[in-house]
Amino acid sequence: MTDIAALKADLAAFKVEDNPAIVKQKSRDFFWYSPVLKRQLDHVTGDLVVSPRNEAEVVEILKACFRHGVPVTPRGTGTGNYGQAMPLSRGVVLSLADMNVVKSVERGRVTVEAGAVLAQIDRETRKTGQELRMHPSTYATATIGGFIAGGSGGVGSINWGGLRDIGNVLKLRVVTMEEMPRVLEMAGADLLKVMHAYGTNGIITELELPLDASYDWVDMLIGFDAFMDAGTFANHIANRDGLLFKEIAPIAAPVPYDYFLRHQKFLRREQSVLCVMAAPHSVEPFLALVARSKGEVAYRSDTTSEADRKGLPPVYELTWNHTTLRGLRVDPTITYLQVLYPFPGHLKHVERMVKLLGDEVPAHLEFIRFDGNVCCTGLPIVRYTTDERLDEIVRLHEDNGCFIFNPHRYTLEEGGMKQTDAVQLAFKREADPKGLLNPGKMIAWDNPDFDLKSNKLYLFPGLQAAE
Repeated sequence: MTDIAALKADLAAFKVEDNPAIVKQKSRDFFWYSPVLKRQLDHVTGDLVVSPRNEAEVVEILKACFRHGVPVTPRGTGTGNYGQAMPLSRGVVLSLADMNVVKSVERGRVTVEAGAVLAQIDRETRKTGQELRMHPSTYATATIGGFIAGGSGGVGSINWGGLRDIGNVLKLRVVTMEEMPRVLEMAGADLLKVMHAYGTNGIITELELPLDASYDWVDMLIGFDAFMDAGTFANHIANRDGLLFKEIAPIAAPVPYDYFLRHQKFLRREQSVLCVMAAPHSVEPFLALVARSKGEVAYRSDTTSEADRKGLPPVYELTWNHTTLRGLRVDPTITYLQVLYPFPGHLKHVERMVKLLGDEVPAHLEFIRFDGNVCCTGLPIVRYTTDERLDEIVRLHEDNGCFIFNPHRYTLEEGGMKQTDAVQLAFKREADPKGLLNPGKMIAWDNPDFDLKSNKLYLFPGLQAAE
């Protein structure tokens, strides 16, 4: 048993919150996207929320937690979807939201603290004509540290691929969980030790990221009577070297009309919709291609009247995980999947799954670059009925050659490629010898004998202890 009272006394110099209601609120993310995770994690809460103001305070807080054997789960603003920031073994929720300084903006790069919100970073970088290469659909609220520790890519991945592609993160400062915590500066291949590791093997405190030229992106919605026409056209424009886009996402009817309520006046229910963010200089050439396609322009942010634009969310808040979020606000019974359709036959894989699952799993594609090739991932809506049918839908995708990154699991391995990341595991042994950082999220640490290929659901023992 850990002595939370003794720990709290040791943390008297820091910003600590122990109100049970607030602690529970700060112990949650968007896990409820998944009906499976909602049942498993709904009771989860920490004991304390501790909010460091700088890296030196992170070091001292971790030192105290190590001394008392108290688990630490890092958190930004809790915009993740898989329970990444939820303390399965109670303990301390380490909120990094107060560490939000944009420290420097230079040509081609920005240095920031981990708690800086992505939109805040871009407000600063845009003063120099630059912006971040990519961001999640939660751009307005997500922290950069949470994005790097828990995300994979997002808006901008059509140009720059995924976060783990070499060059998309330049440097990280990471604090270890030891008797005397170390501050490590990582670059190059070492970055992969802690990126997308959910904070299981180090606390990211500072980041250096590359920048791209900024644009006043033009939002467009292009309607198609058939989803595969939208998908084929999306693939075509994504491969046009002379055009510049930040987002290309076809979404099957009736999802756009039913769920994009503020844009509904521009749409027909039977239309599938291609969501696009285009650089201003690419708009006219793009529209020339639209005119030769089977699509019609339903909405353009640059020509729609101010009155009609009032209250409309940006197009990126219709895509990625925001598609599911808007759906859940209308129909709380739905959920979603995350799919990779392998190159070069990605469209054939998409078409096969559309024919196989129809309106039970309305398609939603995100065009990206993966290993240098234009392909697409999927975040299809699932009209959920039972866990058994959800698992069957997963198996149908896998049986048809589509890779599932399962958003109904809270562990790194089950939500990824069902294999151990040996590099991250080795670094955890070095940086977190007691296993106190975000327990329960790395199966390879907690249960190295667990068969990831068994299709059995892993349940962290700490979950029972937390009830």
